[in-house]
Amino acid sequence: MQIEITRTFDLLDHLVENHPKDDILAGKSNGEWVKYSCNEYYKYAHYLACGLIELGLQPGDRVITISANCPEWNFIDMALALAGVVHVPVYPTLSTENYLHIFTHSEAKMLFVSTALLLRRIKPALEKMEVPPQIFTLANIEGEHRMMEILKAGIASKEKNMPIVEERKETISTDDWCTLIYTSGTTGAPKGVMLTHRNLCSNFLAHSKVNILDDKAKILSFLPLNHVYERSMNYHYQYLGASIYYAESMGTIARDLADIKADGFCAVPRVIEMFYDKLYAAGKDFKGLRRWIYFRAIKHGCRWDYGKVKYNPWFRIGHEIYDRLVYSKWRDKFGGRRMTIVTGSSSIPPRLVKLFTAAGLCIYEGYGLSETSPVIAVNNPHDHLVKIGTVGPVLEGVEVKLAEDGEILTRGPHVMKGYFKDPEYTAEVIDGDGWFHTGDVGVFVNGKYLKITDRKKDIFKLSAGKYVAPQVLENRFRESEYIDQIMIIGENEKFCSAIISPNFNTLHYWALKHSVHYRDNDELVSKEEIHAKMQRVVDKINEEFAAHEQVKRFRLVSEEWTSANGMLSPTLKVKRNVLKVKYKTLINEIYQKEEEKGNPILAAFKGIELPSLNFTKKKKDE
Repeated sequence: MQIEITRTFDLLDHLVENHPKDDILAGKSNGEWVKYSCNEYYKYAHYLACGLIELGLQPGDRVITISANCPEWNFIDMALALAGVVHVPVYPTLSTENYLHIFTHSEAKMLFVSTALLLRRIKPALEKMEVPPQIFTLANIEGEHRMMEILKAGIASKEKNMPIVEERKETISTDDWCTLIYTSGTTGAPKGVMLTHRNLCSNFLAHSKVNILDDKAKILSFLPLNHVYERSMNYHYQYLGASIYYAESMGTIARDLADIKADGFCAVPRVIEMFYDKLYAAGKDFKGLRRWIYFRAIKHGCRWDYGKVKYNPWFRIGHEIYDRLVYSKWRDKFGGRRMTIVTGSSSIPPRLVKLFTAAGLCIYEGYGLSETSPVIAVNNPHDHLVKIGTVGPVLEGVEVKLAEDGEILTRGPHVMKGYFKDPEYTAEVIDGDGWFHTGDVGVFVNGKYLKITDRKKDIFKLSAGKYVAPQVLENRFRESEYIDQIMIIGENEKFCSAIISPNFNTLHYWALKHSVHYRDNDELVSKEEIHAKMQRVVDKINEEFAAHEQVKRFRLVSEEWTSANGMLSPTLKVKRNVLKVKYKTLINEIYQKEEEKGNPILAAFKGIELPSLNFTKKKKDE
């Protein structure tokens, strides 16, 4: 039976009717997978909705969730939608200042938090509030109210409140406000993006059509569900009827992929890069012919493209050999199956897309923003519309045009309702004709495939008047196995320069091979041999760019840039303003300026490890 899906909670009826399976959602508890059927998912969501109504929540109220990925997150998400309540999912790794801003700005009535560690982290913000939201925990924490209390209240009041749930379901419109997403951003306080049921449903229905997976697939989910990218893909997989297993932690991804024999997952480029680093490092332990074949397979894979296998017989023969000897062993590490991997949030080096796709771990890059629910364009394996190095064709039902300066404008049912409590800024980004101004600059390749070239606000001008698009340069430099992260600088200067955080895994190997001795990374990046090697890498890539775009000077730094230490945003975008302050002395040295006296010192960012979440299976008679 075909269920029309115009509100997110319509997925529940769709699943029960069309995909009645025993493991639509699953999470780890004490090392074992705890699975939930479609019927249990439906039941728990409706009982929780009854409980929320029993506690007095009204349509339009806001409720925050701060949690690692788990089945219970979905129960709450659907229960809030059924009750007409606005879901405000929030990152588990924010600062006290950002938590306080979101708690206050959203005017949330209730807050779900998963663990004692997370509760301790948000307590400083709650203590600064005159009227904090009511707290419920997913884990059993002494002295705290639990989500289970709401579930039990819902079961006890179901005869009274289930008719109210059904009434609200009938009255909730596809254009009603469904969720409030606070953007991670690289500057300023997070902004609240208001998305409707139409925004979310039109988008996940459209991008589910490009997937080649079906209801037999198993997906591993580990990107934060509070981000609309992973959330939309979770809806996408539920619509397909694919089983979603939530990784125990970020450190168990490879193990969990192998454990469930996954057919796919969503990633950001940094995750793919970490996989590559581990696979590359594994080859260093081989000797002789075996080692030679291994690294030839890597080189071959980085040259792979869809047309080469089809039209070049020698390439195809080599590919079959490398697949038997190397790539199949990689797949075995991840469960043995060929996978469909979606990546977004930031640019991924094309060589990694080629290599992993050559190995049967097929990567498809897409593009979007929180304000666009999120997908604007994505490579489409279903219809064979894929071009490596682009984010693919524009999604069905989405309009895109390029402004005179190359900015990407988009219009359609995916564009947000607006920024919460900020009509002025909403009017700045959505013009009178309904076009949302993304702030990204792009081009169409072959008139069909969208390619992102830069952020409009990041483009700068040299003192000679020449414009530089830093992300174009950064993306190309990051393709080098020797460069992990890079920031191009040079605004109002005579030439471009760079701050480079090397790929230390590769650099350590090179240093060992060339007998370069060092105590730690600080000493390593100061070595003349290392600087000379990196200079050769930079010079080679410089040849591809115009004279004014070439990196004339660079400095190596010993720190890795991560979201935990504040150098990258939660979506792993470079925080340029933070890096410019942190490395001001280096930048001044590059351009031979005297550092001004009395500069404030940038506070150190402390890394925070995401907790694992223990899941508790509910009894069926509840």
